[in-house]
Amino acid sequence: MASDEKIEETLRFTPAFDQKGLVPVVAQDAETGQVLMLAYMNEQALRQTVRTGRATYYSRSRKGLWTKGEQSGHTQHVKEILVDCDQDCLLLKVSAEGGQCHAGYKSCFYRRLDSDGSRLARIMERVFDPNRVYGKP
Repeated sequence: MASDEKIEETLRFTPAFDQKGLVPVVAQDAETGQVLMLAYMNEQALRQTVRTGRATYYSRSRKGLWTKGEQSGHTQHVKEILVDCDQDCLLLKVSAEGGQCHAGYKSCFYRRLDSDGSRLARIMERVFDPNRVYGKP
């Protein structure tokens, strides 16, 4: 990027990976607009997502790549990738197959904070049994 070119104005894609080499990614249902999940990508996951059209993320706990749905079958087919003004966050608009949360819900955002900020309320029902899908007892 030219020294006088602002990050907010450039059309060059220069994602701002953090000190661990990651960028946060929000996955959103392309049809409904529902936010499905927040995950992270490293440069390799981003390249693979662009190349294949299937959402691939970096697992911080497993320290490796994972393609959404590789175990559950609940895939994300990328329709569009948007980047925020500072290029430090991505938004994937996806066509989602099945539940997207490892806890069995359509979205990872299945609870809402009550008005006094003290409790959570479940706002959706499970769409699959995670024990059956992931083989956990």
